[in-house]
Amino acid sequence: MQEAGDILKEVFRRVKPAVKAGVTTDELDAIAESVIRERNGEPAFKGYRGFPKTACISVNEEVVHGIPGSKALKDQDLVSFDIGVKVNGYYADAARTWSVGPVSGNRQKLMETAKDSLTAGLNAYKPGCRIGDLSEAIQKLIELRGFGVVRDYVGHGIGRAIHEEPQVPNYGRAGHGPRIP
Repeated sequence: MQEAGDILKEVFRRVKPAVKAGVTTDELDAIAESVIRERNGEPAFKGYRGFPKTACISVNEEVVHGIPGSKALKDQDLVSFDIGVKVNGYYADAARTWSVGPVSGNRQKLMETAKDSLTAGLNAYKPGCRIGDLSEAIQKLIELRGFGVVRDYVGHGIGRAIHEEPQVPNYGRAGHGPRIP
């Protein structure tokens, strides 16, 4: 998993500077696939449940799992880049969101809230806590800042399968759900 994670870090390092006005989501996808293959990894999403590309790239209001194509990025777009890699039977999966050029107002607030909500979830972790402890911390921060939580998708474990237990929703109640070691 560490090797797969290292490949993902390299993908992000190489894709981020290409996120500019005029670049297509297909071009970003091609960079990602090139990096993965250069490092002897396999694109985990490509072919998974029929997904045709290497990365899920969603722009602006697209929530997740956007299919790369001919869409060209514009200034102030928000680009969510979700990608998985498989190496020697183990997976890594991560996502990043970048802006095309500087953003302000609600777009900047949304990006900061997403980052801060991850931190809130991580800070809620204590050995033996429950998934709901993390989920509630995430939800509270997001809603306190005036945003809503997408309830159709969850975070998840990873290892020898692309999606493993536990599921970690971005909403919940402290004291509920499976215990975390």
